[in-house]
Amino acid sequence: MRKVSIFGATGSIGQNTIDLIARNPDAYDVVALTGGASIAQLATDARKLGADLAVTAHEDRLQDLKDALQGSGVEVAAGETAIAEAAARPADWVMSAIVGAAGLAPGIEALKQGAALALANKETLVCAGALVLDTARAHDARILPVDSEHSAVFQALAGEDMDAVERVIITASGGAFRDWPLPELAKATVAQASNHPNWNMGQRITIDSASMFNKALEVIETREFFGIAPDQIEVLVHPESIVHAMVGFHDGAVMAHLGAPDMRHAIGYALHWPERQALPVQRLDLAKLGQLRFSDPDLARYPALKLARDVMARGGLSGAVFNAAKERALDLFIAHRIGFLNMAEVVDAVLERFEATDGLIDAPMTLDNVWKTDHLARQWVDDAVIKRAG
Repeated sequence: MRKVSIFGATGSIGQNTIDLIARNPDAYDVVALTGGASIAQLATDARKLGADLAVTAHEDRLQDLKDALQGSGVEVAAGETAIAEAAARPADWVMSAIVGAAGLAPGIEALKQGAALALANKETLVCAGALVLDTARAHDARILPVDSEHSAVFQALAGEDMDAVERVIITASGGAFRDWPLPELAKATVAQASNHPNWNMGQRITIDSASMFNKALEVIETREFFGIAPDQIEVLVHPESIVHAMVGFHDGAVMAHLGAPDMRHAIGYALHWPERQALPVQRLDLAKLGQLRFSDPDLARYPALKLARDVMARGGLSGAVFNAAKERALDLFIAHRIGFLNMAEVVDAVLERFEATDGLIDAPMTLDNVWKTDHLARQWVDDAVIKRAG
């Protein structure tokens, strides 16, 4: 019986993971589930899976979680420290699906225990790629990609020599605004940006898809995870979301990973790796599908992709700056304080300020420095917004 933990259990990735585990409960011993404000869902899943521990990130909801799990025998805790402590509990396999930079510390803690880390939290490698990979090596831990694109690359590379790789192509749906006239983007609303044409995801990642900030993070993550040069990474807009990624080799061959837009593909592959097991996902009918379309992304529509290239060129802690600035800009867009296009503008301004600040760009990558940089970048976003308003 494998010991597993799920961090971010109440989000879309966590729920899909629970769906797979619940289909074969005798194969898993659930050590810990963590979630946010969805207390009822967290409690229901903890009971269903017989989890040892349930943790909410919100300390003020601890009593609610206690009440919901009364008599279940499930241990209860709350807060960031409790989540980190949950990650330190021995487990064979850990799903890292907490949204944003908050997923970094528990992911590192799980790696320190030697767990296989199923990484759905792209911010972990964007903010602190070198630190995370060094931690995995030091503790003989394995990182398994769960983003659909990186899982696709990982699968396409199975049994291949990295020296033969010429390029990696990750695809993007184009999000909610892929067919909008460019002049209309400045007027895009939060509700419109929250409606993804292909995937059923949470609000924040759906808006990140519309702006393609999620793809910008994935470009950086591709560089970190697979150790290839930035100029070997390409992005294509693929409206059908059937081809998740492709790997091109020096002999001209291209290996593509295809699958219906269902995150259980990537989750299931990571859960059962290195084996493949049957999954309850739709099988492709290519004749019925009829066509697969690809196009180069328009950088005027998706300026976040250019910013990702800037981040990779700067290196160091610029990934942490980029992610924190992106997260804070998204907060402000959701709060209706800035427009859709303003998100990229303020992130660009913060990256320029970071580069111009002595001592930051060459600072060593430690967890403490990542958090300090994260905090500073969020404040700089607010400064940039105030400056624009003035």
